[in-house]
Amino acid sequence: MVTMKTASSYMTSKGQVVIPARLRRKYGLKEGTRLNFAEEEGRFIVQPVTKEYISSFCGIFKLKPGEKSAVQEHLDDRAKERARENREIGADRKK
Repeated sequence: MVTMKTASSYMTSKGQVVIPARLRRKYGLKEGTRLNFAEEEGRFIVQPVTKEYISSFCGIFKLKPGEKSAVQEHLDDRAKERARENREIGADRKK
């Protein structure tokens, strides 16, 4: 069972919302902190973009042994395509 603490705030006519002080302190939110908003199953989630949040992504794209990065795959595909184009151009010039 998930336990949730709730807090309330009001939205202004300009769409501005005050985040309760308890939550600002808990999550280290300061003036200028960027917030992402996501929708999930009829609710929305506010995710502060902090150093800790960004650090949580470290390593998620780590390659397995022998696996090529998407950039390297693209470069390899482009090199093959360029070689094919050069062969076709060379064949057309011989005609």
